Amino acid sequence: MAEVPGDCPGTSSAQAGSATACQGCPNQRLCASGAAAGPDPAIEEIKEKMKSVKHKILVLSGKGGVGKSTFSAHLAHGLAEDETKQIALLDVDICGPSIPKMMGLEGEQVHQSGSGWSPVYVEDNLGVMSVGFLLSSPDDAVIWRGPKKNGMIKQFLRDVDWGEIDYLIVDTPPGTSDEHLSIVQYLSAAHIDGAVIITTPQEVSLQDVRKEISFCHKVKLPIIGVVENMSGFICPKCKNESQIFPPTTGGAEKMCQNLNVPLLGKVPLDPQIGKSCDKGQSFLSEVPNSPATASYRNIIQRIQDYFGLHHSQEEKII
Repeated sequence: MAEVPGDCPGTSSAQAGSATACQGCPNQRLCASGAAAGPDPAIEEIKEKMKSVKHKILVLSGKGGVGKSTFSAHLAHGLAEDETKQIALLDVDICGPSIPKMMGLEGEQVHQSGSGWSPVYVEDNLGVMSVGFLLSSPDDAVIWRGPKKNGMIKQFLRDVDWGEIDYLIVDTPPGTSDEHLSIVQYLSAAHIDGAVIITTPQEVSLQDVRKEISFCHKVKLPIIGVVENMSGFICPKCKNESQIFPPTTGGAEKMCQNLNVPLLGKVPLDPQIGKSCDKGQSFLSEVPNSPATASYRNIIQRIQDYFGLHHSQEEKII
């Protein structure tokens, strides 16, 4: 079932399925029948499945093209450099799955075992799942309505055999709609540690990112922090910095101050990032001395510190 909109009359209301607000909702017929009144049994099944996952991170942004998948891929690569940790990367961008290409897994297929779907592995400690692995060609379009997208996300969370995982990173599409509501709903009982929100410096991006922060507050999703991508360009020859996307309203830093959310860091533009993603390689290991690599590593360290801090606070409470 798709998540209900904010002005929904509710599944227990006499107007469920027949009110003006219900027009066009993918759940309209389901609500009118009364079948939606109870909780989705998949939530408990997913809770049981997620017991083997220590930390769950959503990578969000209201804006498209700001580098969510690029950040998700390099967060996974960075965390997986510690061979004692098991990392999983889940791509829930159903219509635009770019993770297989970025992770060098294009053309791979999902395999089914007795315990569910097996992830596709980049390294022994880095597994990936994406709808891209279910398509016959990378050029195939996924033309699905909301309920089918939600069913796919449910299947990813319930049926993939991740094993014991330290970090599950969920790469999401732009917006605050079906996929985001589904992932929050299905993981509600399993506890999401928090969201990393990606933006670029210009106001046209920040406008949508503010909506994403509002979304997180409304669904009670903790915000780990904000990352500003494409934050200036440092010339590799003269070392001067140019603002390709000028922060006309103060960029992510000013937004974070105004909204009282942490700024995890700023990643400068580097053409090598795009090249590494196209080749399915880790920019962190391909260009280790880039200022962007240093920024990525600082941000990843701050994310790890967030989990260390929260773990110690939980131990104190216990």
